[in-house]
Amino acid sequence: MRCTAIATVLTLALSVAATTVQAGDAKPIQIALFSPVQIFKPATDVHGLRLDVIYGVNHDMVGLDYGIASRTTGDFTGVQWTIIGLVDGKFTGWQGSYINISKTFEGLATGLYNGSDAAHGFQWGVINNTKSMRGFQLGLLNITQKMNGLQIGLVNVIQDKKSLPVLPIVNWSF
Repeated sequence: MRCTAIATVLTLALSVAATTVQAGDAKPIQIALFSPVQIFKPATDVHGLRLDVIYGVNHDMVGLDYGIASRTTGDFTGVQWTIIGLVDGKFTGWQGSYINISKTFEGLATGLYNGSDAAHGFQWGVINNTKSMRGFQLGLLNITQKMNGLQIGLVNVIQDKKSLPVLPIVNWSF
């Protein structure tokens, strides 16, 4: 019974994906075993659902991303629940992976490791690491070069802070 339900969902998903009219349009669904073994090529945009059985790659992603490891070579808007989430461009939304890495980030990041060049929002993890942070970091180890906000954790580092760049429990810069 369970196999029949899974097969039906996969068949429906594939038939919906196959009926997308133009080749240049964003696709409503992507299923990837590992890139390039996926329904659509890595350069394709996905607006809908992406399931990454092992590892999937797409250009822009809007919607829900679920799986083991996923990479977006452009921008991502939505929710990403994976073990490893990689976004080469701007991430907007909730990145809820064990390892979250994005070029720029806006929203909520929850994971063991949250890393970004520029972040705006809330990072909650064991290790939070950014070059520039506007918002709030909550973790055991919080590291940023430039901060406009608050850090709470065991060790908090704001590298460009002139007085007391490393503080236990709480650190801030406005």
